[in-house]
Amino acid sequence: MVTNFLSDNCTFFRLNRSILLQCIPFYCGDKDLADFFNVDADNFNRQLLGYSYCFRLNKNPVEIVCAFTVANSSVNARHLPGSRKKKLTERVPFEKRLKNYPAALIGRLGVNKNYSGQGIGTGLITYIKHLIANPTNTCACRYLTVDAYNNPATVRFYETNGFQPLFSTEQQEKEHIGLPTADELKTRIMFFDLIRLYDK
Repeated sequence: MVTNFLSDNCTFFRLNRSILLQCIPFYCGDKDLADFFNVDADNFNRQLLGYSYCFRLNKNPVEIVCAFTVANSSVNARHLPGSRKKKLTERVPFEKRLKNYPAALIGRLGVNKNYSGQGIGTGLITYIKHLIANPTNTCACRYLTVDAYNNPATVRFYETNGFQPLFSTEQQEKEHIGLPTADELKTRIMFFDLIRLYDK
């Protein structure tokens, strides 16, 4: 499931205070994101607001190669424009269509700056997809969502990994969240339909 660097060189852990005390501070090139994993993630765990996980380097376990946070969420199809609702539910049988669909949110995701450019982000996304879609999970989950930073590189990264914007335009998304037209849209809501993992 996890290929290349992560599967060959790393071990998966729940990121908590004990792990953080064993490791050197995680840095992914974004101070706010790094601060979350190094300082706030354990509190989110304890408050049941999001669970964080990491991959540690086998040959140097004090080094966190990448980390992510996931939480329960949902996709509300009720107020989506018709074309976007159709795009969201194109693989859902008509008789099963709902107003809200169970989803998991990637709240945070970061790759250690020392390991950038090695395909680790894509490997991590693949791992998360299979982790969430695992049929042994207690709760079913149809979609994986992310509030991606609204810049070309980040949006392209998620699109390359099979995600689509929930809204076709930034203006549509601004209207949906009540953001004035003149304001900057800092993130884009994107989704991946986990049923695609079972397509043959």
